[in-house]
Amino acid sequence: MPICQNCHKQWSWKQTVKKMFTLDTGMICPYCGKKQLLTTQSKKRAGLTNFLTPLAMLFGVLFNLSVITIFILIIASGVIVIAAYPFLVELTEEDEPLW
Repeated sequence: MPICQNCHKQWSWKQTVKKMFTLDTGMICPYCGKKQLLTTQSKKRAGLTNFLTPLAMLFGVLFNLSVITIFILIIASGVIVIAAYPFLVELTEEDEPLW
């Protein structure tokens, strides 16, 4: 779970999931109110997990699975990404370049 770099409090899973659905690049700490940003490593991990859903779609097409099975794979991969994301997040107070 992410830890605020300002107040050093650990965010809960629920708080992190709520923050991941915002369009802002930063996340406001629910405890101290300071803006926290994702580390470069965290951005890379999040980018890799985003390929899980298209991979499930490709897997279904390559193995000629039924539409229902492909749909279930897509939903399951989306749930896995959302459930795992808070464990992959690391925060920083400074904006870091991706590379």
